[in-house]
Amino acid sequence: MKKYQVWILLILCVLFWSGNYIFGSLVVMELTPVGLVFLRWLIASIILLVLSHKLEKPDWKEVIRQWPKILGLAVFGVTGYNMLLYYALSYTSPLNAALVNSFNPGLMALVSAIYLKEKVTKYHIFGIIISFLGVLIVLTKGHILQTLTTDYNKGDLLIIAAVICWTLYSMIGKKLTSVPPITSTGVSGLVSALFLFPFAMNTGVSYLNMSTFALVAVIYIAIFPSMLSFVLWNIGVREIGAAKTGIFLNLNPVFTALISWAMGREITWVQIIGGIFVFTGVYITTAFKGRPIKIK
Repeated sequence: MKKYQVWILLILCVLFWSGNYIFGSLVVMELTPVGLVFLRWLIASIILLVLSHKLEKPDWKEVIRQWPKILGLAVFGVTGYNMLLYYALSYTSPLNAALVNSFNPGLMALVSAIYLKEKVTKYHIFGIIISFLGVLIVLTKGHILQTLTTDYNKGDLLIIAAVICWTLYSMIGKKLTSVPPITSTGVSGLVSALFLFPFAMNTGVSYLNMSTFALVAVIYIAIFPSMLSFVLWNIGVREIGAAKTGIFLNLNPVFTALISWAMGREITWVQIIGGIFVFTGVYITTAFKGRPIKIK
């Protein structure tokens, strides 16, 4: 697959995820995070498995042999990341969540260097520090000198935990080369849905009597941020590597800000300044080349 094709797929992937921040924040109070994750992956995994059987014709014996990695994808990416994200959106704004999540590429570059032995330079390290400074600006609402005394928003801290989960998910996905991307996404999604089923049934939500808006939101989230985005992400990781794929996550706050602005939500100067720091750090990380640093 040509690089520009991978880039287009990853741009679409992040655009769909930006919609997930908006829809998720609006519907999570009605369905609860557990219920929303369960529904989106129950629907998405069934569609994905049907598609994988027809398009990829996977070796199901190999899928079973790779169960530890499949389980890792389910735990960290499908369940862990999404649960933390939706709980976070109960406490923080979609744009704040997207901005904090933008630290993900820097963390992925660092972990990729350690775990996947991908190259890391002094510019990577400097860029990661600048990006982290931007995240701190958002977390502290601009009072960065009061880092240790600030009463942090619970939602922003949950997003940091989600970032760690997503990084682990991407590392595992890079290692899982013997199972096609649609198949691995579908199976890990089904594993998560089955695990969450008993918890989702005890949330007190009447899934047969959801509001029209909640139903539309669930369908959107199941098809675009779940089914399509996860497959496109896994393709990107396999084609150009975890670190380079992670760079595209920085389009997330841009798309989220545009959607939020279009819906009449306020964008603060603190969010803008924090975002500039994050983007600057990512630019330094990706645009400048240098002598690789050996990380043992």
